[in-house]
This record gives sequence, C-alpha cells and structure tokens, in this order.
Amino acid sequence: MSDRNADSARLFDGKLLDEKGELVQSGYAFYQAKEYDRGAVRGKKLRIKEWDYYYFGDDERMIALTVADNSYMSLLSVSVLDFTRFKYITKSKIGLMSLGRLGMPSTCTAGDVDCSIGGAKMRFAIDGDGNRTLSCTFPKYDKKREFSCEIALDPNNGDNITVAVPFKKKGRFYYNTKVNCLSGSGWYRLGDERYEFKNGACGGLDWGRGVWPYKNCWYWSSLSAEIDGKPFGMNLGYGFGRPAASENVVFYDGKAHKLDDVKFDIPFTQGKIDFLKPWTITDDQGRLEMMFYPMIDRTDRMRVLCLSTDQHQVFGKFYGKVTLDDGSILVVTEKIGFAEYVKNQW
Repeated sequence: MSDRNADSARLFDGKLLDEKGELVQSGYAFYQAKEYDRGAVRGKKLRIKEWDYYYFGDDERMIALTVADNSYMSLLSVSVLDFTRFKYITKSKIGLMSLGRLGMPSTCTAGDVDCSIGGAKMRFAIDGDGNRTLSCTFPKYDKKREFSCEIALDPNNGDNITVAVPFKKKGRFYYNTKVNCLSGSGWYRLGDERYEFKNGACGGLDWGRGVWPYKNCWYWSSLSAEIDGKPFGMNLGYGFGRPAASENVVFYDGKAHKLDDVKFDIPFTQGKIDFLKPWTITDDQGRLEMMFYPMIDRTDRMRVLCLSTDQHQVFGKFYGKVTLDDGSILVVTEKIGFAEYVKNQW
C-alpha cells in the first residue's frame, strides 16, 4: 500500500482516545491532528511514557536535550557532540515515580516543560507566537565542569509528521510528532568553554506520548539542514507497533513529501552489527537512495533489575538523492544527521 495514495490512513481532527482508552483512529497527518489527554488513558499507569527530545547544531557541534516522564521514572538528559573531534558526552539524571507530575504538555505547539532532578534543571518554553526557548543548567556535568545552554528556535510554520500507532495489546499506543527544520541560534557552555552555534544552525523535535509494551525495538533517522537555501529534512523510521501508515517523510521548503516503507542496511563485521561502517537507507518505491557515513556512535547502555536499554544513536553525514512528489530530484551532499537502532526493556 502506498501511503501517499491512502486517504484512509490519514488522521482526522478529534480526540486521540475513546472512552475505553483505545485509539479512535491510527494513521498519519502533516500536523498534530489528534487531541492527547493523559487522563483518557485506561492502560496501566506505570506504562505511560511522555517525552520531549530536541537536537540542535551545526556542522561542528550539536547538543541533544531530553525530558521524559516514564511514570515509574523521570529523566533529564544532555548530550554534547563534537564532530571535529569525533567525541561525545552524555549525562543524565533520573528521578523515581514521577507518575505524570512533570505535567508534560498535551500538544507540541503550546505549553512549557520544566524539570529539575538532582540539581540539574531543564526548561522548554513556547510563547504565543510559537517561538521556542530551550535552556538547561547541569552542575558537575563532566567531572567538575558545569553545562549550561540557551537556544532560541524560530516558529515552525511548515508541515510536520504525526503518527498514531497501535500496539498488539489493547490500551497501548504510540502518538508521536516529529518537527524538523527548526532554525534558530544559541550557545552552550561546558566548563570554561563557550560555543556559539553558527549561522544556519538548526534542529528538530521528537514529541512522544503513549502507553508502551515492556519490550520494543525501533529504527529512526532524522536530519535537518538546507538545500539550495531552502529548509530540507528527513524523518525515517520503523519497528514500533502495528502502524496503518509509516512516519517516513521528506521535508522541503516547508512541505512534506510522504514515503512508504524504508529499510536501514547496517553492516556486520564478524557476525556483529558494525555501527561505524557506512549504512544504506532506501525505500520500497525507488524514491530514496541514501548513504550514511557515521562519525560518532552515541551509545547508551543500562541495565537495572528488569529494566534495560541498548541505544546506538549514530551521527554522521548523508549523501544521496530523493524524489519529491512532483518528480523532481534533490541531491543530498554532506548533510549531518543521525540514524539509530534502539532496543528497550522498559
């Protein structure tokens, strides 16, 4: 089935969940069509997961900021990536039994996020005009070095990609919006070093709400850049739930161009996945031909009692081409983004 021609897979406006806590409809939209309400969830309260994840950077540096309320735990996380040295730092703070107390917004277009854990503070604010401000202070982030940042993001008036995805068990779902091509400016400080992002820096938002199963695995890739002076982005992913439509889409000059299924071909070396060798990413309609050359494998592994995560968020450069809805072809050269493979028991 081609998602571009499947009107039945498009989300219409209205409530996300019915009185039984089931998805009213699954599918996709180019805006956040459905109304999410945590109070309407009828699944197990400890299985509710809500997060906002932002990335922002240029061709030398990038930061990634996460606030999550996973019900049995809250998370505040900061990653700093240096593409000139092929190095990264990720540090996180974890709180227990948040159970919705973070008050994560019900939409990606309004509402503030405030999180404080163990002396670290993070805030994502959106004003009435759609301007976003991301700020954080994290004492003793890297040994004794403190991290701080402030990023100002311009309003996004273009398309996004929103999906409502059911899981096999009733009462479980994934409602997600990806916003690419968020232009802006800002800085971060790590100890005595202050870095000002270059003109043209941009990023994206991963806004997720849902009731997840204990075990899951997914692939996801995101890129936000410019081609010929116009905003260009890709959001590619698969592996979670039983979607009526994919989240695969290319953005160009504010418009979304929907793709169907994609596949990430990750090399193996001696029988093991080799994340730092070049990947191939293609679709099933011949519209996407992409090579991905990794620079940094941002690895995050954790195992505590019955909980575990194995994340490989690999940052690198994309080369290739993509065919837009009107048949025109965009050539992608040396654009920095990431592609990831994640396995969770959470």
